[in-house]
Amino acid sequence: MRKPLTLNILKSTITITLFAIPMLIFGQGHPIKTKNDFWEKVRFGGGFGLSIGSGYSDITLAPSAIYNFNKYVSAGVGLQGSYVSSRNYFTSTHYGASLISLFNIVDEVQLSVEVEEVRINNKYESLGGNYNHDFWNTSIFLGGGYRSGNVVVGARYNILQSTNKDVYNDPLMPFVRVYF
Repeated sequence: MRKPLTLNILKSTITITLFAIPMLIFGQGHPIKTKNDFWEKVRFGGGFGLSIGSGYSDITLAPSAIYNFNKYVSAGVGLQGSYVSSRNYFTSTHYGASLISLFNIVDEVQLSVEVEEVRINNKYESLGGNYNHDFWNTSIFLGGGYRSGNVVVGARYNILQSTNKDVYNDPLMPFVRVYF
């Protein structure tokens, strides 16, 4: 006798569930989204740098992506890598990542906060011998710029700038930011 009672309870539960779920979904009065609009709010961009001279090379690649929460606020991530070489003096590789927040207070003005963590591997060559100087560099940049469409031209300031241990010579750096 227990077996039919358990089977009846199982059938009743399945029937109620099959009718209750559609009523909960359709009974709310909200249309069901069938399209995910996440990727419509993602924009890609980044930077590329190339400087070649007599015995000197500097190559940088820095892709990034941001997500537009609304027309005022965006946030994203970036990667970067660079190679710098000065013949018979030094070679340096930099690689790391960053997090960025963008604030479009008005259409023409964009403010930014960027946290960057970069690994620096320097190798120096001299008559006195070769040595390596490897370290992690953390920077927090506060920036602002003029925005026209997808392009922002401005400057950013590294509030953690240290004259003793920093990859950047100056805390104030110009930038051109482009996202598509």
